Amino acid sequence: MTRTLTFTSAAALLAAVGTTAIAQETVFGTGAATATNEDLRDSISDDFTREVDTFSNRGRALGFDGSVAVRGSVSSGNSDVTNIGIGADLGYFDGVNGYGLELAYSYSEADGTVDENSITYDFEYRRDFSSAFFGFAKLQGSADEIDAGDLLSDTYVGFGAGYRIYDTNDVQWTVQAGPGYRVSSFDGLASGDADVEEGAFAVSSNYFNRLQPGTVLSMDTDVIASESDTVVFNKLALTQNVSDQLALRTSLDTEFHTDPAAGRDDTDNTFGVSLVYSFN
Repeated sequence: MTRTLTFTSAAALLAAVGTTAIAQETVFGTGAATATNEDLRDSISDDFTREVDTFSNRGRALGFDGSVAVRGSVSSGNSDVTNIGIGADLGYFDGVNGYGLELAYSYSEADGTVDENSITYDFEYRRDFSSAFFGFAKLQGSADEIDAGDLLSDTYVGFGAGYRIYDTNDVQWTVQAGPGYRVSSFDGLASGDADVEEGAFAVSSNYFNRLQPGTVLSMDTDVIASESDTVVFNKLALTQNVSDQLALRTSLDTEFHTDPAAGRDDTDNTFGVSLVYSFN
């Protein structure tokens, strides 16, 4: 039997403790520790997952692929709580043309009040023109119910081309860029925010470097420029296999806005550390 012992950074652990604090009155016999550990393992597993090339059709298998996950819980008594989560990752590749669809839906209700009701989607088409050059078109967006009748939606459609600068077993660097159009709607909100419809331009870079066996450096950068704001997302990560049983990943996520919303800082940095130990 293989067992896995997972550790995470202090920030992630405190977040997990904060989540379970609500259920302290009835923690015995509810499996709260099991549920919390499952969430921690899922989060750490997602953190360690890194595709070698997140652009183009490189390495894709022919035909359909994907997965669908559904999770829900309902509680009643001192509080009535409902949580529903649905995730889908679907794709198809015919050897030249590739299609990908990602969907994520979350719903949460407590004592008749909806805390979350949101959907996020991302559809992308990719076509290889050569071993290094490819084209793409994408549609992505989200819709969030802020309050009853208040809906915040954001949609981006764009197209462009990409090029694999390096493509070896140890070093891969791919860039892609193209124009797009963004539409944001603030239906029903009384904050005075106006709808946004504007052109945009997006540039993305995906870098992967296997420094040595068991050591991987990656950096993913996205820049989306428009009249209202230019935003930069950057994820820098170093994953190190300390031994056959022990792996360590450190990451720094940065989000920068040239024109942040009123009262908000222009830069957010998130530092993460994940440690996984597996033993038989």
